[in-house]
Amino acid sequence: MKQSKLSIKKFFQYFKIAITGKEQEFTSGSIRRAIFMLSVPMILEMLMESTFALVDMVFVSRVSTNAVATVVLTESVITLIYAVAIGLSMAATAVVARRTGEKDMDGASKAAVQTIILGTIIAVSIGALGVIFPKEILSLMGAETDLIQEGYGYTRVLIGGSVTVVLLFLINAIFRGAGDASIAMWILVISNGLNIILDPMFIFGFGPIPAYGVEGAAIATTIGRGTAVIGQLLVLFFGWSRIKIGLKDFVLRLDIMWNLIKVSLGGIGQFLIATSSWVFLTRIMSEFGSDVLAGYGISIRVMMFTLMPSWGMSNAAATLVGQNLGANQPERAEKSVWKTSKYNALFMVTISLFYLFFANTIVGWFKDDLAVIEAGALSLQVIAAGYIFYAYGMVVTQAFNGAGDTKTPTIINFFVFWVFQLPLAYLVALELDHGPLGVYLAITVAETAIAIVSIWLFRKGKWKMVKV
Repeated sequence: MKQSKLSIKKFFQYFKIAITGKEQEFTSGSIRRAIFMLSVPMILEMLMESTFALVDMVFVSRVSTNAVATVVLTESVITLIYAVAIGLSMAATAVVARRTGEKDMDGASKAAVQTIILGTIIAVSIGALGVIFPKEILSLMGAETDLIQEGYGYTRVLIGGSVTVVLLFLINAIFRGAGDASIAMWILVISNGLNIILDPMFIFGFGPIPAYGVEGAAIATTIGRGTAVIGQLLVLFFGWSRIKIGLKDFVLRLDIMWNLIKVSLGGIGQFLIATSSWVFLTRIMSEFGSDVLAGYGISIRVMMFTLMPSWGMSNAAATLVGQNLGANQPERAEKSVWKTSKYNALFMVTISLFYLFFANTIVGWFKDDLAVIEAGALSLQVIAAGYIFYAYGMVVTQAFNGAGDTKTPTIINFFVFWVFQLPLAYLVALELDHGPLGVYLAITVAETAIAIVSIWLFRKGKWKMVKV
């Protein structure tokens, strides 16, 4: 009993250190401790994001089924923007982590500034398309006329505000690469806390604020993310993290930017392949009507919520790989990956069992409609069947990215998602007439294949020689 109390006390001591960011040395000492110190704030950061996504879906589902379907279709397109943001963020994490491991904080700061400049240019260009062509975007995704009329405002605002999405991703990636994961976490606490407060106000109306319906969800999200970006910039300018920048640093450094672009191209391609695959899968799902599409969308939100701790651990692995390679400790980097993968697998197996037994109840929390519940529950159960494989696949893929080897996961994604998953989903769902089940099975099989191939290539060790 006494030993148990000591263990609990020690856990909370470590937890406090992790969320306050007091420990920043991850290239020496206990690997398990390093994983814990980085994973805790990263897991909480991801949970903040996914908690808002779930709450947002609860509010939107009270508007109409078309409103839910609008969110699903728009976010399928938004994932293409996420692909750019995540691809650039992988480069930012890899380069900043490597410079941090080398104890070159000036080089890390210069890389951070070039990342922000590049991200802003890209995001403003993409946002303009959302403002000008929201109806056309929904139409391309297979939306019916009544859905387009009800939901195009949501699409216009969310895509138009892309700069807030991109910068939020990029600057938090900079913090994570430097080992300041706790700062990234607290930034999202502010962002998503504000989102949750504003969401019902703009959706249903509050005082002088009119009821915008589903468009209000996009307005609240953009305000929340914009506020978070301002907070991030304040942290960087006032030097409240290991990275400090000033206005004088905002000059083009083409050599650094080109290095970031080279590293990020693989990451952008990697996620463009993966996310465009999701877009096509959603397009196939739209053939089965708004009820099925809504159930699928709810299940994806739920899965994203429970996948966030896994992404947190995976991001911790990326930082550990980058910093330890920078410190010339490749073996420590590899050990960090296998330990993180084991912890991730234990977590994911637990979640998959939870879905197996309670899928209907979970989806029912969001929408009291039998057709929606059946579609969403089936999605949860089938896709989660491969969670133990996802656990390893996610960590190993992020380890490649943390090393700056974004090319290898890109090639894997291309063959597994485009050459294998999409044809399989189309064949089983539409040609063989198995409906939504065909899409769910294709997702599970493809993610399992990615894990197996990634582990095989990771063991070869070529990622240890990558220079960034």
